Amino acid sequence: MGPLWCVIPAAGRGTRVGGDCPKQYLPLAGHALILHTMERLAAHPRIAGLLVALAADDAHWPGIGRLGGKPVRTTVGGGERADSVLAGLRALPAEVDGDDFVLVHDAARPCVRAADIDRLVEAASAGVGGLLGAPLRDTLKRADERGHSLVTEPREQRWRAFTPQMFRRGQLVAALEAAGREGVAVSDEAMAMERAGFAPLLVEGAEDNIKVTTAADFALAEYLLPRTT
Repeated sequence: MGPLWCVIPAAGRGTRVGGDCPKQYLPLAGHALILHTMERLAAHPRIAGLLVALAADDAHWPGIGRLGGKPVRTTVGGGERADSVLAGLRALPAEVDGDDFVLVHDAARPCVRAADIDRLVEAASAGVGGLLGAPLRDTLKRADERGHSLVTEPREQRWRAFTPQMFRRGQLVAALEAAGREGVAVSDEAMAMERAGFAPLLVEGAEDNIKVTTAADFALAEYLLPRTT
């Protein structure tokens, strides 16, 4: 399998962190969160380039054209994650054809390990594609609207979904377009592929591949960054 391009949806505002600055541009260990993520991806030898989907009114993007010797392209994303991923897939270079695998990675996951990307690429490229994740290990509860525990849910065969996720460009575009036509808001690329009749491979990765979502996550990510190369 040849080099891979990676789409990074970054048009959201990350409202759970608070403040006026979009989450992906908030400082983490001296640099913007998204820059750490991009540097981690650009350093991987299997990744050929990055395609970042930005908000139309993004005033924070630093105008990066190359990173780690790899090209960085941008396009205008949409209101939902799926819209941004679809825009990124459509904006990939012409040499990336419909049968080529493409990675999609969250802008807010700066701690992904190179070894996990290797594991995903090697395992999932033999089939329709797949995603990094981890089996649920905690006891799982279902709550009522007042926050009371109603029942303990089974955790067997339940996984937490991470990124990168890796699928063939053409199949993923078709799956995302179909979900959009049917008015289904997919939460990740694997959900779109599942709806299209595929069974993505779950590849276990390190649980420190955290998604920075709240203010407290920034301190944890800063601790993890030098320990997850």
